[in-house]
Amino acid sequence: MTQTQTPSPAFNEGVNADLGMKVELYVNDRAEALVLYDRPFSKKLSWLEYDLDSSKLDFVLEDGDLRDFGIPVHPNLAKYMQNAFQILMVQMDEKTGEHIDGGYFPLIIHRA
Repeated sequence: MTQTQTPSPAFNEGVNADLGMKVELYVNDRAEALVLYDRPFSKKLSWLEYDLDSSKLDFVLEDGDLRDFGIPVHPNLAKYMQNAFQILMVQMDEKTGEHIDGGYFPLIIHRA
C-alpha cells in the first residue's frame, strides 16, 4: 500500500479534554484512509467529517459534539479523501508502537 502522510500537526489544537492528542492521517490512492492517534477521545467517537472547502477533517463525538482541533488535510491527500467513505481509526501506544484499539468509522464529506 502506497501512502502519503499529511504534514503532521504533531498535536491538535483547542481547549478541550482532547488537547494534546497526537493525530496522523494517511490516505492511499485507493481512497483508503487511516488515522492514528495516541490516546482515547474524551467521549465515544461517532463519525468523521471532511470539509472540501477548508480541507479539514473533524471528529464528531457521540453527543454530536465536534472536536475543535480538526486536522488539516494536505493537498496531496485531498484528492483521495473526497472519494473515501470510511476511515480506519487506530489508537496506538506511543511508547511500544502497538495498537490498542481500532475500528472503521463513517466519513461524511461536505462543503462549508
